[in-house]
Amino acid sequence: MSYEVTIEPTGDVIEVEDGQTVLQAALRQGVWLPFACGHGTCGTCKVQVLEGFADLGEASTFALMEVERDEGKVLACCCYPESDLVIEADIDVDPDFLGYPVEDYVATVESVTPLSPTILGIRLQLDRDMQFQAGQYINLNIPDVGTRAFSIANPPSQSDIVELHVRLVNEGRGTTWLHNELTVGDSIELSGPYGQFFVRSSDSQDMIFIAGGSGLSSPESMIMDLLEQGETRQIYLFQGARNVPELYHREKFEQLATEHDNFHYIPALSDEDTLGEWSGFKGYVNDAVKYHFDGKCSGHKAYMCGPPPMIDATITTLMQARLFERDIHMERFLTAADGTGESSRSALFKRI
Repeated sequence: MSYEVTIEPTGDVIEVEDGQTVLQAALRQGVWLPFACGHGTCGTCKVQVLEGFADLGEASTFALMEVERDEGKVLACCCYPESDLVIEADIDVDPDFLGYPVEDYVATVESVTPLSPTILGIRLQLDRDMQFQAGQYINLNIPDVGTRAFSIANPPSQSDIVELHVRLVNEGRGTTWLHNELTVGDSIELSGPYGQFFVRSSDSQDMIFIAGGSGLSSPESMIMDLLEQGETRQIYLFQGARNVPELYHREKFEQLATEHDNFHYIPALSDEDTLGEWSGFKGYVNDAVKYHFDGKCSGHKAYMCGPPPMIDATITTLMQARLFERDIHMERFLTAADGTGESSRSALFKRI
C-alpha cells in the first residue's frame, strides 16, 4: 500500500510506500525537505498537515510539543501517512540545487590511506554510478554501529567513486571502526546523495572556501569540480589545521595554485608550540580570512565546512567583514558529542 503526499508550497507530489517516512520517500524521489538529525529529536523537518491523517512515529516531545501536535504538525523524518496527505513545509530550494534522488549502493573498499595523524582517506568503488553535486554527503552503514554521515571529497565527474576524509573521533564508535577495522576489499553499504551544501553556480561573485580539519572534503570536491569546468571566477581556499602534519593535501593545492591563475591557497596553523619554521599564516583560519581580505569580504560567496567552533567564529568574522547571510553557506561536521538541533546552530542564522 502507498499514499500520495502533496508538498506545499512547491506542489511536489510523492508516493510514500508502506513503512516509509515522508522524509525517506521525498529524498528518494529527489524532493528536498529540510532535515538534520533524521530521527525525531531536532525538529528541523517539522511540517504542517493540511489534509489527511498520519502516525507521528517516535517524535520526541521536545522536538514536537503537545500544542504543536494538536495543531497538526508532524516531523517528516518520523511520520507515516495513514491516508493521502497535503503538507506544508518551510522549503527554500535554491535554483542551483539539482535534486538528485537518494539511492542505496554497495561499495568495495579500493584504498585506505592515512592523510594525517588523525584523518584517514577512504576510497570506495561503487556498484554503479552516483549522480551528486560537489559538496553533498553520503550515509555510510557501519557494521554493528549504524549510519554515519561523511562528505564526498571527489568531484562528480568521478561518479563511480566515493572518497571520504574520516577524522578519528575520541570514543567515536563509527570512526574508530573505520580507522581500525576497515580493510581494502571489504564491502560496505551506503546511501546518497544528501545535503544542501553546493556551489551556487548562477552567482557571479568570486568564491571563498574555508575548511577546518576533515572539513576539507567538501571544499576539495567543489574546487576540483569548478576547476574541471574551466571556472574563471577567483577561488580562494583557506585551510586551517593545528600543525603541519595535520595540514593534509597541502602539496596538491599548492600545485593547483601554480596551474590556475584564479585559484589561491592560504593555509593557516593555530598550534603555536609546533609552528617552528612555518612561514605561512599563524593563527586560526577565520583570522587568516580577515587578514587576507583586510576585513572586507563583500562581493564574495563564502562556503565553510568544519567543526562548530570554527564555523561560529568564521560566521562572526565574515559578517563583520560585510558579508550578508545570503552569501554565506556552510556544512557543520557534527559528532555525537556536539549534539544536534537548535542548540548546535549559530544564533546569527535562522537556519543552517
